[in-house]
Order: sequence, then C-alpha cells, then structure tokens
Amino acid sequence: MARALFDPERGYYSRHIRAVGRGGDFATSATLSPSLGGAVAAWLKAESQIQPQVRHIIEVGAGDGSLMASVRKALGWWTRRQFTFHIVETSPVLREQQQKRLGSKTHWHNDLESALAHAQGHAFIYHNELLDAFPATLVQWNDAEQRWLEVWVPEALHPHHLDAAFFSVLRHDTFKDGQRCELHPSIRDWLRRWTPHWKSGAMLSIDYGDDFPQLYHRRPHGTLRAYLLHQRLTGTDIYANPGRQDITADINFTDYAAWLAELGLTAASRHTLAEFLRPHAAPAQLLDPDGAGSAFKCLVHRRLACAS
Repeated sequence: MARALFDPERGYYSRHIRAVGRGGDFATSATLSPSLGGAVAAWLKAESQIQPQVRHIIEVGAGDGSLMASVRKALGWWTRRQFTFHIVETSPVLREQQQKRLGSKTHWHNDLESALAHAQGHAFIYHNELLDAFPATLVQWNDAEQRWLEVWVPEALHPHHLDAAFFSVLRHDTFKDGQRCELHPSIRDWLRRWTPHWKSGAMLSIDYGDDFPQLYHRRPHGTLRAYLLHQRLTGTDIYANPGRQDITADINFTDYAAWLAELGLTAASRHTLAEFLRPHAAPAQLLDPDGAGSAFKCLVHRRLACAS
C-alpha cells in the first residue's frame, strides 16, 4: 500500500492523482460540503482565544488547496493577517495545484517536523481525510488457531509481529472465523515522530471511521478498498491498478485516541462531521446525519504550553 500510493516514480499520490472531487477518483468532505472551511475557521478562532500566543496554522495533506482557501476566506482579512499559513504536502502533483490556488502567502513543507520548526513549535494543526491514506496492515482472525494472522499479497496468511498492547484489534478474540481488520502502525509511528516537536496549540482531525469494535459491525471483510474514477473496488480488485487508484481504510479511533493520550495530548472534543458543521452551514449545505455526516468524525486534541 505504501508503494502503491507513495512510490516516487509510480505511486498514486506521487505521480498519477489528477484531481480531488468530481473530476478525480474520489471526493473529500471538503468537496462534499462547502461549509467545512467556515467550520474550521470558527474552530481556529475559538482555539486562538484559548492560546493567543499561537500564530501559525498548518494543514497536513491539503488536497487541491480548496479547504485552506476557504478557511482563509472565512477567517476574514483582519484575522488571517495575524497568522502564518503552512501546508505539509508530499505529493508533487497536489503541491503544484495548491501553489496555483493559494499563491505565495503560504509556506510548503515536506513533513510536519519542518513546519513546526518554522513555527518554533507553536501551531494549530488540522487535517482532513489524511489518516485514511496511511498504509494499513491487514489481519484476519483464524478461529482454528485462535489468533490473528497478517494478510500478505498475494492473499497469503502469515504470523504478524505487532505488539498487541498498541492495537485494540489484536486484543479481541470473539470475531467469527475469517474476519478481517486493518491496523495502522504507520499512523502511530508518524505521531511519535512529530509530536515531540510540538510545544503548544491544538489539532483537528477529520476522517471516516469509528471506535472499535463498532467499526467492524457487519463488515466481515474489513474496510480496505480502492477508488478509481469514483468506482469502489474491494477484495482482490484492490490489487488490479497499483499506482493508478486511491487505496484507503477506515480509522480505528479507539487506537488513535489512545496513541495521542500516550504522547501527552489532551482530548478536547469529539463530534460527527454533521455536528461540527451544523452551527456554520445553511440547511442545504448540511451532510446527511445518517450518511457521510456520521461516518466522519472530528476530534480535537490540545498541547498546552508548559508554565515556566
């Protein structure tokens, strides 16, 4: 999955992604609801009241740049001139689209550590549908052996070598035979790399997923799937177009919240996307609360500056 999405020469995000939204392979919540930028801007204003010393805003994985453009517009001229804006983007194709849309008033970085160094560790961070593109490890419950096995390509089962202490799935043994689940050690590793450089601020995480084990209710094959021209591909079809399609898996927010707590971040709030948008959107702009509006979750975590 890492090679299919991020290989420098043949990866989907590195070379082959064309656009996000109607003309691309998939849409994001930023394209599903035009009010998302206003809701993120309102969140930033509220957080700046709590930590007024923070003057940098970082978006991680900014797609075509449309979300940051709408956030800046919603902040208003007077408020946005008080902040410095940054984007962390590894895709050369998407970075070019972002630069055309946003111009020279935004700073680009290859990783979050670099962006935080520029901000001297003090920043508000947000990301929308970022985590679901992190490489996932696919495991399958084997009832006969009473253990989880890792699914390799092509469709072979092997013992895994992950620490069950960090993954709620691996501590669960009541699934039916053949149940598949996704693990994201890549997300935990990413968090552990950059959070030591973060001194103060708040982070808004927007993505689709659920707590465990509700995430896998009536989903015996797990959540791993691909998107090509807005067509959903599952099973072995995921392997059919490596480097030319998006591959994604839902987020286990039980694990994600535990990893952030382990790193000393404070959980501040959690809403569905529908709840997050409701105060900032006209009725016609609201997402279906039983569809995308509930499938997406908005989590806020804070890093408060230590008193000297």
